[in-house]
Amino acid sequence: MAKEIRLQKMLADCGIASRRKAEEMIAAGEVRVNGSIAKVGDKVDPKKDKVTVKGKPVESRAQDVYIMLHKPRGFITTMNDEMDRKCVAELVREIPERIYPVGRLDRDSEGLLLMTNDGAFANAMMHPSKHVPKTYRVTVRPSITEDQLTQMAVGIEIEGRKTAPADVRVLSQEPGRVVLEMVLHEGRNREIRKMCEALGLEVARLKRIAIGPVRLGMLQPGKWRELTGEEVKRLMAGAKSDKHVQQTQINRKGEAKHDYYSSTTRFQTGGGSVGRSAGQRGQRRRFGNGRSDR
Repeated sequence: MAKEIRLQKMLADCGIASRRKAEEMIAAGEVRVNGSIAKVGDKVDPKKDKVTVKGKPVESRAQDVYIMLHKPRGFITTMNDEMDRKCVAELVREIPERIYPVGRLDRDSEGLLLMTNDGAFANAMMHPSKHVPKTYRVTVRPSITEDQLTQMAVGIEIEGRKTAPADVRVLSQEPGRVVLEMVLHEGRNREIRKMCEALGLEVARLKRIAIGPVRLGMLQPGKWRELTGEEVKRLMAGAKSDKHVQQTQINRKGEAKHDYYSSTTRFQTGGGSVGRSAGQRGQRRRFGNGRSDR
């Protein structure tokens, strides 16, 4: 009996695009199955059906490819651009397999970008139900207050929805600029920039330095390297529902409350103040609904 799968999954498995992007391509009429324009939700037999994208036949990938690219500023996270802007495809031309970005970094941002032809891997990294943490080094101007740090960590309402709790710490501070390390557990578009804008902060530089346990390290801008098998395994192992985020969502509904605090610094709730000494500025803080640190 023929084994049929959804068309968007087949396209993702063949390295054409992520499932979400594949659905967009199908909806735009760019995909045909056996000569007929496909519809979202169609199923195909990869071994029997002839699938084309923009007139080009879809071929099964020869092998899975997983790479880490250090995306420089000024490049668009796409494999082609109608406005002829610089895109990341230019940086991985020597890779024979057809790969695509896993997620995105905006044009003015830089740092770690995963690319693959493995649709299951890409889906695990990007699916909204997964909360693979992403770490950023963010330079903001002109300065930052304790209250602003707390708001970033607890969550800020953006476009009618509150951001998930984040880990935030100050790496360095000098007149006119502050360097932060931020760990996000959700993947909303331009989230850090929108958070900073809501707080009246200017983002001077934004660099992703890690995804889950995999770090950018000393990889130079514009260069790429293959992920090791162990790195792929660790990323997949981390692509599971984040219990902390789920618990926070419960807290916001008023079903439960938690009061997290460290032995050195207490962040009071309600009308209390949030205080931290200069010696504690490098301490990572993660806030739940009860404003806490660790």
